Amino acid sequence: MTIQTIGVIGAGTMGNGIAQVCAAAGYRVLMLDINDEALERGLSALKRNLERQVSKQTLSSAQAEDAIARVQTSTDYSLLNGADIVVEAATENLDLKLRILKQISHYVHPTCVIATNTSSLSITHLGASVDKPERFIGLHFFNPVPMMGLIEIIRGLQTSDATHAQMIALSDRLGKTAINAGNRPGFVVNRILVPMINEAILVLQEGLSTAEDIDLGMQLGCNQPIGPLALADLIGLDTLLAVVESLHDGFNDSKYRPAPLLKEMVAGGLLGRKTGKGFYQY
Repeated sequence: MTIQTIGVIGAGTMGNGIAQVCAAAGYRVLMLDINDEALERGLSALKRNLERQVSKQTLSSAQAEDAIARVQTSTDYSLLNGADIVVEAATENLDLKLRILKQISHYVHPTCVIATNTSSLSITHLGASVDKPERFIGLHFFNPVPMMGLIEIIRGLQTSDATHAQMIALSDRLGKTAINAGNRPGFVVNRILVPMINEAILVLQEGLSTAEDIDLGMQLGCNQPIGPLALADLIGLDTLLAVVESLHDGFNDSKYRPAPLLKEMVAGGLLGRKTGKGFYQY
């Protein structure tokens, strides 16, 4: 299948990042969300990110303008009937994703690949909401999408070899490196990363060190480019909690128990960078 048009559902941090890299790679992009305000915020973020790349001379002004011109925003799912691939990038909520995927499935043509950007939910479970689940697959991008070079590709029980091969080819066209992951909670990267962040929150909660020293220790002691608590703020503490809970529920293992401080901060609306305050003030 020749891919020309890619639909992206969700104009938030992940959605507009995915839309950006697809448009920059030469694809026509349909970015959908629930209202015009969300779409305007997403498109503005996309434009700012492209302008940042121009200022860093990793992209020319003409390339940035061409990419923006290839992005169409809408709230109308019927436009997806012209898409070759649709990537769902909604909030990490199982019921929400199931509803959206069912809606996507209703509008796209029979050969359209449907992918989810979930960071922890079962691909087989999500694929059950799609007709022709052999065309459904996990395509997990990392935040910030334009900067991160990895995509995890996760097959469900019914994902076809052809669908998998198409996503490997797409990853290469987007300038990303793909790794294959089994359909288990957290897949590969988050299964390793998220418990580490959760442990850093427990260390802070127990008063063993400050947030600054925990992050500095991991940066200088483990050569991490960003400390785990600063990374938690970047990810969003609500998203982080959802992944920890998915690991805990999926494996039924107490080692994945969410840190009480993480749960308290999410309940208090302290979600990190997107709310201006998390483990740090922004």
